[in-house]
Amino acid sequence: MRRSPKDTFESRRTITRRTLLLGGIQGALVTTLALRMRSMQLQHADEYRLLAEGNSVKIRLIPPTRGLIYDRNGELLAGNEQNYRVTITREDAKDVEGVLTELRRLIPIGDLEAAELLEDIRKRPPTIPITIADQLSWDEFSRIAINAPALPGISPEVGLFRTYPHGADFGHVIGYVGPVSDYDLSQIENPDPLLRIPKFQLGKLGVEAKLEDDLRGQAGQRRVEVNSTGREMRNLDRKEGNPGENLQLTIDYRLQNFAMARLGDESAAAVVMDVTNGDIVAIASAPSYDPNLFVRGISSADYKALLEDDHRPLADKAVQGLYPPGSTYKMVTALAAMEAGIIGPQDTIYCPGHFDAAGRRFHCWKRAGHGAVSLVKSLEQSCDVFYYELALQVGIEKMSAMARRLGFGTRHDLPLSAVRDGVAPDKEWKEASYGKDWLIGDSINASIGQGYVLSSPLQLAVMTARIASGKAVNPRLIRARDGVELPVSDAPDMGLSDASLEQVRKGMFSVVNAPSGTARRARIAEKDWLMAGKTGTSQVRNITAAERARGVISNDDLPWERRDHALFVCFAPYDNPRYAVSVVVEHGGGGSTAAAPIARDVMLFALNEGLPPLSAYPADQRGRMRSLLDGLDLVDPAPQPGTARSKA
Repeated sequence: MRRSPKDTFESRRTITRRTLLLGGIQGALVTTLALRMRSMQLQHADEYRLLAEGNSVKIRLIPPTRGLIYDRNGELLAGNEQNYRVTITREDAKDVEGVLTELRRLIPIGDLEAAELLEDIRKRPPTIPITIADQLSWDEFSRIAINAPALPGISPEVGLFRTYPHGADFGHVIGYVGPVSDYDLSQIENPDPLLRIPKFQLGKLGVEAKLEDDLRGQAGQRRVEVNSTGREMRNLDRKEGNPGENLQLTIDYRLQNFAMARLGDESAAAVVMDVTNGDIVAIASAPSYDPNLFVRGISSADYKALLEDDHRPLADKAVQGLYPPGSTYKMVTALAAMEAGIIGPQDTIYCPGHFDAAGRRFHCWKRAGHGAVSLVKSLEQSCDVFYYELALQVGIEKMSAMARRLGFGTRHDLPLSAVRDGVAPDKEWKEASYGKDWLIGDSINASIGQGYVLSSPLQLAVMTARIASGKAVNPRLIRARDGVELPVSDAPDMGLSDASLEQVRKGMFSVVNAPSGTARRARIAEKDWLMAGKTGTSQVRNITAAERARGVISNDDLPWERRDHALFVCFAPYDNPRYAVSVVVEHGGGGSTAAAPIARDVMLFALNEGLPPLSAYPADQRGRMRSLLDGLDLVDPAPQPGTARSKA
């Protein structure tokens, strides 16, 4: 069947349109491919050539800047300083021993150090840069940079290293950073790749360790072109990381410095706490150590000296040290008895100098006894028999419940190393710990802070702050992050009656200010700063009946390690409390003579925001105090002269 001319025309026209359409699409594709090929060959030729050459493009991690740490007033406590260093990458160096030999011609590297470096390099992945030397001088750094083309795999770099401007004053608080060890890596699940870079540093103790993740920041990356010898030719691109978080502590560096200086050569600790919000404004442990020694690599001799010192400079006694609280614990027993309705303000207990229970005689510190004493008088004169009697009536369960209410037996949440719980013992605790029943004598010993009771200086400060404020205030150490202040939660009321708290506060006031108070010598003369406190002396040895019969040996006649611990807690101003202070002097003898004067001086410095005027001291002590204060090595002793001023 023949097609008509019209049908043939239409068919040809359709075919022509399709041909043109397909041709146009093909032309567009060809044009696009041509343009792309031109771009790849001309504009991106170098980049793709580098990629095709495999190892000529390297990815390097950029360590982030570690966050800074400041005190409450903006004083730098932990910073970063410029550090010239040199690294080697095994994959690029090829002949590592040969390169290291050439490098030793330029900078001093000992045989032992070189051997250790080679061993470390062999153990690490070949693509990771390893720090060979740091803290180089400018001359050493320049020599390496000039000779870098002849040292394959070697990279001179400018980095940062950690520095602590206030040295030993903050050794236990800030801690220090050090190289990442295999043990460190084993303790971290999915460790940050940064930590696998040899000689990269992370926090080892204190705030540096506890807030490591916040302070470290996040690594950046840079893509570099290297030549056949492994030398970096140019940066291809760079992606910055995030610096670590800057932290501001609640501590006042001047008060911390004064507390450390005032503790002096003692093996001791002091804690100063703001009773209104829980801020720790000083937390000192003496003796201390310079954290800069660890950052730069402490010598064997220096480390051995720290380990062998019987005053234990590496231990943070403020939070790690546990001591029988002695008579500072009597406020716990008194509050437990008053809240249970066992004793009132006017009730008295007769003290003949001893107390007999369960076939055993328990002695008061005053051999002749105190006679009839009320609760206020029992605190003022630290009568032991008063509390022996209360212990039998109150019972250990109520005493320990009150202790925990006041902060004992609790691990307070601070970013410090080795914060300990202490012990607020009860029947269940003894059964679990020793598999033995609780005895009457255990309750009697606990009533005066002996026996199984253990507390840290931090816990003593918390107890004092809670008594002073009547609120369950909790300690805190971090004030702000990256300049943003952290909110302070209102402390809940402890639920103790005002009458009970008032009686205990009156007793503590009498301890310091009454003529027969055990700490009268440590009183404050400035009327706006009157202080309340409590002395404590905790035995570290048993006194036998034979020794009592012939006379108890004086602490001064005993070896240092067998002397009693000295304790003192206080708050001021009495009418409007602002600060609570606790001081423990290991083997210091008596709390009134060894610990109370230190606590008084630290309290005055806190209240005056600097050295207090001599008028704040009793008149007969001013000459001695002038000499003592003038002899302290302080970073900034102002103000002192002039009239006392109150922060309350």
